Amino acid sequence: MKRNLHGLLCKYALLLTVTLILSYASYSQLSAGTYFEGGITAGPMVFLGDLGGHAGKGTTFIKDYNMPTTRLTVGAFLAAYPAEWLGFRLNLNLGGLAGNDNLIVDKGGDEDSRKNRNLDFRTKISEAYFATEIYPTVFFENEPTDVQGRLRPYGVIGIGIFHFNPQGSYYDSTTHQTSWVNLRPLHTEGEGFAEYPDRKEYSLTQINIPMGVGVKYFINENVNVSFEIIHRKTFTDYIDDVSTTFIDPALFSKYLPASEVPIAVEMSNKSPLRNVPNSGYSVGDKRGDPTQKDAYFTAGFKLAIRLGAGTGREWRNSTRCPVLRF
Repeated sequence: MKRNLHGLLCKYALLLTVTLILSYASYSQLSAGTYFEGGITAGPMVFLGDLGGHAGKGTTFIKDYNMPTTRLTVGAFLAAYPAEWLGFRLNLNLGGLAGNDNLIVDKGGDEDSRKNRNLDFRTKISEAYFATEIYPTVFFENEPTDVQGRLRPYGVIGIGIFHFNPQGSYYDSTTHQTSWVNLRPLHTEGEGFAEYPDRKEYSLTQINIPMGVGVKYFINENVNVSFEIIHRKTFTDYIDDVSTTFIDPALFSKYLPASEVPIAVEMSNKSPLRNVPNSGYSVGDKRGDPTQKDAYFTAGFKLAIRLGAGTGREWRNSTRCPVLRF
């Protein structure tokens, strides 16, 4: 996996280099000098994975979005624009993700098994990504550098890195207190256990592929606002610490400290039906769906300020009436 991700990074870096060279060589008439923007972004962050969802079969798309699990993300970015149609952006974000099977509305269908699974999680997310912005409507504009009052849709694709640390709610039957515990050290699905050689310990730092669309409005030459929806494709199924099947709880005493064993046993199988014969919540039964990786998305509002421009931007000294154009 690490080799594949390294190869992906190299290929993307090469693609960006070629794109930049071609932008100068083939579309230099659109560029009056590279300029930069810096700004802030904020909006909801939403998890799409094994936990939570709605009636029917679980999916990683918007169908399984539970509004109560929405978290806020905030961030800052710096972007460079070698041409009006092309931008390169570095984004840093802080946010959170959550999922909860108790939020599933039970209608007696495929959602029953997920509802009775009774798992939940939360995690903080810190991420950084480098992305390319493409503004296709620039090619149909008469004066691309005359931006005041202009509205521009755009597409985004890039590559990033993010850090997470899933926690689950643990009810201590002795103290009758509920607390949040880190799930990765508990090896709830036997990650790293000799009995499950195909289940490696997952890394809390992973690669993602951000991709999405947005629309930017130029209040004036120096200030613009945007709204964008960015989906993150990931290469892990353990953002929520749920991926495959239930394991034998007796294994926890073999690998974990004695103080952690009862916690691991509880967190690995919280179903109220776990002790019911033929209930579907026993060793080897389905706990998650390993065929679909976890994902998440943000709907962000951005405020950007132009930091500088190339020497050829005549529009900085131009005088005109603002007109809304597409």
